[in-house]
Amino acid sequence: MLRRLRTWAMLPLLAIPFLFVGLSGAHAEADKTVTSNSTGTHNGYFYSFWEEANGGSMTMKSGGSYSASWNTAARNIVVGKGWKPGSSHTVNYSGSFNCNGNCYLSLYGWTTNPLIEYYIVETYGTYNPSTGATRLGSVTTDGGTYDIYRTQRVNQPSIIGTATFYQYWSVRQQKRVGGTITVANHFKAWQQSGLTLGSHDYQILATEGYQSSGSSNITVSEGSTPSTSTTPSTSVTPSTSVTPSSSVTPTSGGGACSATYSLTSNWNGGFVANVNVTAGSSPIKGWKVALNLPSGATIASLWSGTSSGNSGNVTVTNANYNGALNAWQTTNFGFQGTGSGAGATVSCASA
Repeated sequence: MLRRLRTWAMLPLLAIPFLFVGLSGAHAEADKTVTSNSTGTHNGYFYSFWEEANGGSMTMKSGGSYSASWNTAARNIVVGKGWKPGSSHTVNYSGSFNCNGNCYLSLYGWTTNPLIEYYIVETYGTYNPSTGATRLGSVTTDGGTYDIYRTQRVNQPSIIGTATFYQYWSVRQQKRVGGTITVANHFKAWQQSGLTLGSHDYQILATEGYQSSGSSNITVSEGSTPSTSTTPSTSVTPSTSVTPSSSVTPTSGGGACSATYSLTSNWNGGFVANVNVTAGSSPIKGWKVALNLPSGATIASLWSGTSSGNSGNVTVTNANYNGALNAWQTTNFGFQGTGSGAGATVSCASA
């Protein structure tokens, strides 16, 4: 969670993930204050409280209401109420959020297969969590515009243990505390930007802070599910401000699929790359990408696929969860490499 700022430009939160139990039946429970790491259910909502050190508290109230306060002694803290599993539902929330320093309020969750950590950021303090990240586009929904970003965590804690995974972000340009979050619109915009989600794990309206102080008083509830046939309130605008360091979309596999290569980060002696795989006009049951690496470049670790080697001409085939694609559907795989990744080429064929 927030402490990841130490090594990444985006401001993700690194609360130790927990396994959560299902929601209990609806019944009135007394207010409950927690000051140590715990998860569970309260008045029909899943809750999580995590802090790195002692300096915060959370009081769970009726329904989806909670209040929280923290100081710098907490170091890192994230608390909230929500659901397990999460979904593309509509979320309503209201309340207050007071931040002194580095903190933000967001809808936060995880998926598996692929493993994704995601944020819909409603407001933040002195640090914009999009600082230094590549903007992929934007989505206009619920009376505001959110910028879309993707970052990556390599060999970091997650809900399945230490892993390499992507983080998806929608960061609201017009800060607010209170309103409706049409989650389906963000998920659709991410997919149109090539960001694929998996099976949903938990999802909370989270109060988060890093080496800061503040307080919040939040009530969250589930709204009506939006129609999937039309989304007139939503528009997705591709970003034109950033050009990937290296990209190519070659003809491949008789039109069964295409592949696009891009560098997501690059440094002296290493790089991280992403490859989007998009089905053609017909569904496919599997894919394989021919990846031609520049001289001296090697793959150190690869995710969301299986590679035949680590240098030169490499074939990457789909993982067991991202091979079947509908017409024009996009998935991706990525890898961390040594050397320089500039100039790599890719082509795609059905498998």
